[in-house]
Amino acid sequence: MLERVAYGDLNARQQENYNFHKIAARLADYGYTSMRLSDDFEGADFIALHMDGTTILRVQLKGRLTLDRKYEGKGLHVAFRLRERMFVYPHDTFLRRVPDDAAFLTNRAWTRDGAVHWGSPPDWAMALLVDYEVAA
Repeated sequence: MLERVAYGDLNARQQENYNFHKIAARLADYGYTSMRLSDDFEGADFIALHMDGTTILRVQLKGRLTLDRKYEGKGLHVAFRLRERMFVYPHDTFLRRVPDDAAFLTNRAWTRDGAVHWGSPPDWAMALLVDYEVAA
């Protein structure tokens, strides 16, 4: 009756919806209820409310590891999937932990545009992401 779909067969909007549901399901295992926002609210695509009644994550959903100056100072978390692994990291904290010798700090995308992203995160980033993996 049901037939699985290939992620690569989905259009960009469908992939974003797919990623939201995958990450929301994983966060549910940690006591979060996630709600998609109809439009970006100060950079957040969804909010995740913890069962403790006080913890609220404002989350920007991405298809890959992303750092962007426009997210700085907004208290945002960034969520992305790397195959079946999922990560939710506090953007500003992650950015502060970037090593001083990270190559992107001098590239044009960061110095001029203020945004970088990686489909395959570099080793330094994977070492930091270990702290933000939402394990199955």
